[in-house]
Amino acid sequence: MKYFSTKTYGHNIGLSCAFRQPKAESHCKYIHGYSLSFKFIFTCKDLDENNWVVDFGSLKPLKIWLEQNFDHKLLIDKNDPMSQQFELLEHSGLCQLVLMDGVGCEAFAKHAYNFANNYIKQLTDGRCWVYSCEVSEHGANSAIIKEE
Repeated sequence: MKYFSTKTYGHNIGLSCAFRQPKAESHCKYIHGYSLSFKFIFTCKDLDENNWVVDFGSLKPLKIWLEQNFDHKLLIDKNDPMSQQFELLEHSGLCQLVLMDGVGCEAFAKHAYNFANNYIKQLTDGRCWVYSCEVSEHGANSAIIKEE
């Protein structure tokens, strides 16, 4: 038997970022942005001494990480052929640049999942882990990564 709990950082908290898909044939090749939403599902086999999967009060470092990486940031793939131009924008004070190994909903879900899973496992001495992470651009588009 497994227990599950969820934590959502919704569109309303303002994780507004811009990014682009340089290899896209569509309009996604242009800089565009969303106020992203992140939903984490945590799981464990045994509850803690409070009968919780995870203490929601202990998730402040996760929210801080999300803000540092997605709040009013320009997210660019580290292999973007125009990355030097984006670095010039940052050096000019025109943006807060975050270079990532992959951008887009699926990549953002993977980055957030990896950070959260490492954090939760360390926090709970391995008792709890992240089952899945869903990232939504808006009500119609989202991507999910989950444990196998």
